[in-house]
Amino acid sequence: MINAQAAGVLMDVEGTTSSVKFVYDVMFPFARRELAAYLAQAWGEPACQAACEQIAADAGHASLEAWSSTADAAPRDLVETEATRLMDADQKATGLKQLQGLIWKNGFDSGEMVAHVYPDVPPALDRWRAAGADLRIYSSGSIQAQNLFFGHTQQGDLLPLLSGHYDTTTGPKREAASYTSIAADWGLAPASILFLSDITAELDAARDAGLQTALLLRPDNAPVEPGHGHAEVSSFGEIEVRP
Repeated sequence: MINAQAAGVLMDVEGTTSSVKFVYDVMFPFARRELAAYLAQAWGEPACQAACEQIAADAGHASLEAWSSTADAAPRDLVETEATRLMDADQKATGLKQLQGLIWKNGFDSGEMVAHVYPDVPPALDRWRAAGADLRIYSSGSIQAQNLFFGHTQQGDLLPLLSGHYDTTTGPKREAASYTSIAADWGLAPASILFLSDITAELDAARDAGLQTALLLRPDNAPVEPGHGHAEVSSFGEIEVRP
């Protein structure tokens, strides 16, 4: 058991609140399958264009138009090719995550996708909120995708239990500065935040920023090397939080 004195709990998603398998076996294949159709259908929409411009920026170009001129290729073809390459490499690029979030919206809105969360998560969120803790998410998935995910779970809409969301626009999850920025935005001292993740490198970065940490040992998570120095739990039911 972990008894944490914390005003806030910051949570990762895959491997922490939710199964890695759902993300990799359901969400990622859906985005890959629907990529071309989505770009064709939504190309002129502002949200789609914003994501595509970010993909161009992530690739080192001043704009999508400049990229198209340099490559002598249609902008939509460039975006589709680059997004596919990033997915093949399992890259956490901001533009890709924005585009995936837009594609996933169709899946969640249609009911084709319903997000998996571990059964111990909702009661723990209820318990921590009742104790007075502020609960937030930090994921490589876009904030839009996070809202879709937690708004359409097998346990119902969990968004009312969450007070905020952070993604890679704040910074990489394996850099201490990202957690410093989150604490500042939150208005909490780093030491008063408990960060939960299944990735030791993320926990290391959070600890370097002064946060409390705990490692989730969920089924199907990657093996963890010993000696990492973080408290270990297999369930949110093993964590008690008091502000």
